[in-house]
Amino acid sequence: MTVAPLRIGNASGFYGDRFDAMREMLTGGPLDVLTGDYLAELTMLILGRDRLKNPAGGYARTFLGQLEECLGLAHERGVRIVANAGGLNPAGLADAVRQLADRLGIPVRVAHVEGDDLTAGHPRSLAAHAYLGGAGIAACLREGADIVVTGRVTDAALVTGPAVAHFGWAPDAYDRLAGAVVAGHVLECGTQATGGNYAFFTDHDPARLRHPGFPLAELHEDGTSVITKHDGTGGLVDIGTVTAQLLYETSGARYAGPDVTARLDSVRLTQEAPDRVRISGVRGEAPPPTLKVGLNRLGGYRNEVVFVLTGLDVEAKAALVRDQMEAALDAAKSRPTEVRWDLARTDHPDAPTEETASALLRLVVRDPEQDAVGRTLSGAAIELALASYPGFHVIAPPGKGSPYGVFEDVYVPQGSVEHVAVLHDGRRVPVAPALDTLVLEPAPEPALPEPLPPGPTRRAPLGVVAGARSGDKGGNANVGVWVRSDDAWRWLVHRLTADRFQNLITESCHLKVVRHTLPNLRALNFVVEGILGEGVASQHRFDPQAKALGEWLRSRHLDIPEALL
Repeated sequence: MTVAPLRIGNASGFYGDRFDAMREMLTGGPLDVLTGDYLAELTMLILGRDRLKNPAGGYARTFLGQLEECLGLAHERGVRIVANAGGLNPAGLADAVRQLADRLGIPVRVAHVEGDDLTAGHPRSLAAHAYLGGAGIAACLREGADIVVTGRVTDAALVTGPAVAHFGWAPDAYDRLAGAVVAGHVLECGTQATGGNYAFFTDHDPARLRHPGFPLAELHEDGTSVITKHDGTGGLVDIGTVTAQLLYETSGARYAGPDVTARLDSVRLTQEAPDRVRISGVRGEAPPPTLKVGLNRLGGYRNEVVFVLTGLDVEAKAALVRDQMEAALDAAKSRPTEVRWDLARTDHPDAPTEETASALLRLVVRDPEQDAVGRTLSGAAIELALASYPGFHVIAPPGKGSPYGVFEDVYVPQGSVEHVAVLHDGRRVPVAPALDTLVLEPAPEPALPEPLPPGPTRRAPLGVVAGARSGDKGGNANVGVWVRSDDAWRWLVHRLTADRFQNLITESCHLKVVRHTLPNLRALNFVVEGILGEGVASQHRFDPQAKALGEWLRSRHLDIPEALL
């Protein structure tokens, strides 16, 4: 007997996403399940610091506020809600949801998933959490839960769990599970699948992108899906928006998770109708024998001061104040252990305004002790106010210094984590680890198409023909690049090598850059190792999450065949 498709939506891509999205999704059209992704590497650090102040906290409080407005709607429409808003305290959030439901007089069954918290085994960490799969969520839903809250699960688990519960897939239904993982990865960042942050946004009516609707997937029993959105909502869903999200924060052809390893090189996208993209052909393999564990710890204290250099002799002004500050820091009782300078030449010659005539010299310091980045820095900078370059001023005086975080990941055997589904009636159901596993290895590189024949070229930005989306994974960044025609693909795959990427993105020239090829998507994925230092919370660079790294790449000029322009 054929099981009806599962219509599953998303209402949050991060902690702080559009508050009204839950209501919009519940009232915009039919749904079976509504998911919300509230967690990221940085979020776990933020919640860890919250828990230090209040041991009963540690979860995403906005989720409760959304439920206060929408719990009745979800109950009336029979929509189940699955969210990882539990963060560091899923049991605490589940209790808070029950109290809210009792106060509102709405009879809902609330369950949660736990077992991801490994902080006790990593005493130097503020938070250490394993990325669990969807099996615990599935167990809660099978036993009748209306709301399931989790801690740290993979983002795609919010979709694989409901899919397993709905379709009854066996743990080794790898192709079907992989299809759900791919759909889940497209949904997880909300409106990034419906035109948000989209490289080719200028191709579309700005009014359409002003308020993009959140995405949903019509998931089928065979693992295929259609990515769409509610009728009448803003934004768009096309092969480009789905491709961009598929490349976001991934790396090679094998996309590993605790439920299954999905083969991104098998994904096929078809524009079925306006705002409807079918995902098919997805192949899966047994998951790896280990689980990723994200470790967040406080790394020390950070401070910065930005000097404004206006008009002539910018380089000489920068050299003068740098020499003065370095001498003052050397003479201080406690020089910061890390001192970094960056000069941004934002100035223009013969500029019509003072702001556009100015460059910015940023000094960032880090140290285990707050005084070394607070008083030491502020004293040195302020004392130069009348004794340095002409036009001396700063964006803002340095403060006391603020703590910064460090993220790293380690791996533990799947069987070492006690994954538990805590049902609405209090029963605790252990979730077994994967029976079959496969050690993760890089996929073989596919054969490349023939290059385009020689012809006239023109110097132009890469972004004229290619889209990109970039993001962070710990200290690494990925940049996914795709094109929209077979001829453009034949040019891109031969032209944009890892070496050329390093020539264009000069920050990466001394780092390891790995290129992965995904012909079905006409896409390349570049992983730049170490460009983000110790992760987003360490604020290592100007764009600490590499969100605009892809747009920088698109702005770089290459000799592009005129036939593609």
